[in-house]
Formats: sequence, C-alpha cells, structure tokens
Amino acid sequence: MKLFAANIKDLESLYVNNLKKAYDMEIKITKALPDMIEHCTDAELADAFHMHLEQTKTHVIAVESLLRNRVGEAETETCKVIGGLTAEASDTMKDVTDTSVCDIALIASAQQVEHHEIAVYGTLRRWADLLGLDDDVAILEAIQSDEENADAVLTEISERVNLIAAA
Repeated sequence: MKLFAANIKDLESLYVNNLKKAYDMEIKITKALPDMIEHCTDAELADAFHMHLEQTKTHVIAVESLLRNRVGEAETETCKVIGGLTAEASDTMKDVTDTSVCDIALIASAQQVEHHEIAVYGTLRRWADLLGLDDDVAILEAIQSDEENADAVLTEISERVNLIAAA
C-alpha cells in the first residue's frame, strides 16, 4: 500500500501518473471480463468479450512497457473509476434474474468501461504528443482504436440483444 501521494509537478509526471492508472485499469478489466463472459447467454456477446479479453491482455503489456520505458518500472496507481464500474457490473449480474436482461446489462456495463478507456487513451495520447513521445503516441493510438472498435462491436450486438430483452 502506498503511503505517499503521487508528486505531480508537471505534464510529464501527470502523464506517468495517468499511465499508472491506465495500467491498473487494464489489469482490473482482465479480472472482470471472465466473470462477465460466464454470465453471458448470448454466444456472440461472449465471443466479443473473449476477443476483448485477449486484446486487454495485450494492452496490459503495452502500458507496462510504456511505464518501464518512462520510469524504469511498472507500478499501478488506483483507477477508482474502473473499480466503481466493475463493482456496478458485478452487482448488476447478481441482481438480474432474466438472462436476456442480463446480457443487455452486461453490454451497458462494458460500454461504460469502453467509453472511459477511450477518454483515458485519448488524453494520454494527446499528452504524449505534447511531450514529443512519438513512440508512445503510436501505441496509445492503437489501444484507443481497439477500445473504439470494441465499443462499436458492442453497439452492433446490442441492436439485436436489446430487442430480445424488450420482447
């Protein structure tokens, strides 16, 4: 457990601090997705979650690498937002009794996470650009693109799954 607050004194230290939060975020998502997959009844949704879990594992490695390149080690800083979103998703999965409603609740939870990730990586990418970290920019752009694609896939699946739940 950390005893001292992060020392954010400039854009670079803010960038590193938020990379640490992104690292924590990705780790938390890799732990949450298997439970979400287990609760899916829609095969296409389960497949999408499986694919995104594999992508997320590569994001963990990429963000870890960015941190090691910047500060020599990969530490996390708690991402409270993802902690809250994954806790909400977990509570919802326990509370929903209708399987089709559970599927749309899972999609909603996953899209909230995706939207947060898109914002995080867009911000980090811009800061990396301002800091002249061209290699970081390319990696962060690729991760942001993955998150945008995952969101689009979930939207596509929701068009069908929402109708099933509403019937």
